[in-house]
Amino acid sequence: MTDRGLICFDYGEKRIGVAVGQHLTGTATPLETIPVRKGRPDWRRITAVIERWQPAALIVGDPLNMDGTRQPVSDAADRFARRLAGRFKLPVHRADERLSTFEARDRAGRSGDLDAVAAQVILESWLAEHPGDGGPGDRMPGAEPTSGRE
Repeated sequence: MTDRGLICFDYGEKRIGVAVGQHLTGTATPLETIPVRKGRPDWRRITAVIERWQPAALIVGDPLNMDGTRQPVSDAADRFARRLAGRFKLPVHRADERLSTFEARDRAGRSGDLDAVAAQVILESWLAEHPGDGGPGDRMPGAEPTSGRE
Protein backbone atom coordinates (compact mmCIF):
# COMPACT_ATOMS: atom_id res chain seq x y z
CA MET A 1 0.00 0.00 0.00
CA THR A 2 1.35 3.41 -0.84
CA ASP A 3 1.35 5.97 1.93
CA ARG A 4 -1.46 7.99 0.38
CA GLY A 5 -3.09 7.79 3.76
CA LEU A 6 -6.14 6.26 5.32
CA ILE A 7 -9.55 7.53 6.32
CA CYS A 8 -11.30 6.11 9.35
CA PHE A 9 -15.02 6.22 10.03
CA ASP A 10 -16.53 5.76 13.49
CA TYR A 11 -20.06 4.80 12.45
CA GLY A 12 -22.97 5.69 14.71
CA GLU A 13 -26.70 5.75 14.17
CA LYS A 14 -26.78 9.58 14.40
CA ARG A 15 -23.22 10.65 13.54
CA ILE A 16 -20.10 9.35 11.81
CA GLY A 17 -16.76 10.55 13.11
CA VAL A 18 -14.05 10.90 10.46
CA ALA A 19 -10.25 10.99 10.83
CA VAL A 20 -7.27 10.77 8.48
CA GLY A 21 -3.93 9.17 9.16
CA GLN A 22 -0.88 7.57 7.64
CA HIS A 23 1.44 4.61 8.13
CA LEU A 24 4.59 6.75 7.94
CA THR A 25 3.96 8.48 11.27
CA GLY A 26 1.39 6.11 12.74
CA THR A 27 -0.73 9.09 13.66
CA ALA A 28 -4.20 10.33 12.80
CA THR A 29 -6.01 13.66 12.86
CA PRO A 30 -9.72 14.14 13.56
CA LEU A 31 -11.48 15.73 10.58
CA GLU A 32 -15.18 16.13 11.05
CA THR A 33 -18.46 14.54 12.05
CA ILE A 34 -20.95 13.65 9.35
CA PRO A 35 -24.65 13.38 10.22
CA VAL A 36 -26.76 10.27 9.74
CA ARG A 37 -30.41 11.10 9.12
CA LYS A 38 -33.12 8.46 9.20
CA GLY A 39 -30.47 5.76 9.00
CA ARG A 40 -28.81 7.29 5.92
CA PRO A 41 -25.29 8.71 5.98
CA ASP A 42 -24.67 11.96 4.14
CA TRP A 43 -23.01 10.30 1.14
CA ARG A 44 -22.23 13.64 -0.52
CA ARG A 45 -20.07 14.68 2.43
CA ILE A 46 -18.44 11.27 2.62
CA THR A 47 -17.68 11.45 -1.11
CA ALA A 48 -16.21 14.95 -0.70
CA VAL A 49 -13.89 13.74 2.09
CA ILE A 50 -12.71 10.76 0.06
CA GLU A 51 -12.18 12.85 -3.08
CA ARG A 52 -10.24 15.47 -1.12
CA TRP A 53 -7.91 13.07 0.72
CA GLN A 54 -7.58 10.31 -1.94
CA PRO A 55 -6.89 7.55 0.62
CA ALA A 56 -5.28 4.21 -0.15
CA ALA A 57 -7.81 2.45 2.09
CA LEU A 58 -10.70 3.02 4.46
CA ILE A 59 -11.04 1.86 8.06
CA VAL A 60 -14.42 1.38 9.75
CA GLY A 61 -14.75 0.90 13.48
CA ASP A 62 -16.24 -2.41 14.57
CA PRO A 63 -18.58 -1.75 17.51
CA LEU A 64 -18.17 -4.64 19.94
CA ASN A 65 -19.01 -5.13 23.58
CA MET A 66 -16.14 -5.66 26.00
CA ASP A 67 -16.67 -9.45 25.82
CA GLY A 68 -16.35 -9.34 22.02
CA THR A 69 -20.06 -9.79 21.28
CA ARG A 70 -21.78 -7.57 18.77
CA GLN A 71 -23.68 -4.41 19.68
CA PRO A 72 -27.07 -3.44 18.22
CA VAL A 73 -25.30 -0.96 15.86
CA SER A 74 -22.90 -3.65 14.57
CA ASP A 75 -25.11 -4.68 11.64
CA ALA A 76 -25.51 -1.06 10.52
CA ALA A 77 -21.72 -0.53 10.73
CA ASP A 78 -21.20 -3.69 8.64
CA ARG A 79 -23.67 -2.42 6.03
CA PHE A 80 -21.94 0.98 5.98
CA ALA A 81 -18.53 -0.69 5.45
CA ARG A 82 -19.89 -2.78 2.54
CA ARG A 83 -21.41 0.32 0.94
CA LEU A 84 -18.12 2.20 1.24
CA ALA A 85 -16.35 -0.67 -0.52
CA GLY A 86 -18.97 -0.76 -3.25
CA ARG A 87 -19.14 2.97 -3.88
CA PHE A 88 -15.48 3.86 -3.75
CA LYS A 89 -13.75 0.62 -4.85
CA LEU A 90 -11.18 0.97 -2.06
CA PRO A 91 -10.03 -1.65 0.43
CA VAL A 92 -12.09 -1.46 3.61
CA HIS A 93 -10.58 -2.75 6.85
CA ARG A 94 -12.36 -3.19 10.16
CA ALA A 95 -10.91 -2.01 13.47
CA ASP A 96 -11.91 -2.92 16.99
CA GLU A 97 -13.34 0.22 18.54
CA ARG A 98 -13.79 -0.97 22.12
CA LEU A 99 -13.00 1.81 24.61
CA SER A 100 -12.39 4.36 21.84
CA THR A 101 -15.13 6.67 23.13
CA PHE A 102 -13.61 6.70 26.61
CA GLU A 103 -10.18 7.59 25.27
CA ALA A 104 -11.72 10.16 22.93
CA ARG A 105 -13.39 11.86 25.91
CA ASP A 106 -10.01 12.10 27.63
CA ARG A 107 -8.38 13.57 24.52
CA ALA A 108 -11.17 15.90 23.40
CA GLY A 109 -12.24 17.35 26.71
CA ARG A 110 -15.37 19.46 26.58
CA SER A 111 -14.54 21.41 23.45
CA GLY A 112 -13.55 18.63 21.04
CA ASP A 113 -15.53 16.85 18.37
CA LEU A 114 -15.96 13.55 20.23
CA ASP A 115 -16.96 11.47 17.19
CA ALA A 116 -14.05 12.64 15.04
CA VAL A 117 -11.63 12.14 17.95
CA ALA A 118 -13.02 8.62 18.44
CA ALA A 119 -12.26 7.95 14.75
CA GLN A 120 -8.72 9.24 15.39
CA VAL A 121 -8.32 6.84 18.34
CA ILE A 122 -9.63 3.91 16.27
CA LEU A 123 -7.30 4.72 13.38
CA GLU A 124 -4.22 5.14 15.56
CA SER A 125 -4.97 1.81 17.26
CA TRP A 126 -5.36 0.15 13.85
CA LEU A 127 -2.10 1.69 12.63
CA ALA A 128 -0.26 0.44 15.73
CA GLU A 129 -1.56 -3.08 15.08
CA HIS A 130 -0.76 -2.92 11.34
CA PRO A 131 2.61 -1.18 10.99
CA GLY A 132 3.18 -2.72 7.56
CA ASP A 133 0.88 -2.28 4.63
CA GLY A 134 -2.41 -3.43 6.14
CA GLY A 135 -2.52 -6.34 3.74
CA PRO A 136 -5.50 -8.25 2.40
CA GLY A 137 -5.76 -10.39 5.54
CA ASP A 138 -7.34 -7.40 7.22
CA ARG A 139 -9.86 -6.70 4.51
CA MET A 140 -13.42 -6.83 5.71
CA PRO A 141 -15.19 -10.07 4.72
CA GLY A 142 -17.81 -9.33 2.09
CA ALA A 143 -16.13 -6.08 1.03
CA GLU A 144 -16.33 -7.00 -2.61
CA PRO A 145 -17.76 -4.23 -4.77
CA THR A 146 -21.55 -4.00 -4.83
CA SER A 147 -23.93 -1.58 -6.46
CA GLY A 148 -23.34 0.70 -3.46
CA ARG A 149 -26.45 2.82 -4.01
CA GLU A 150 -29.15 3.08 -1.36
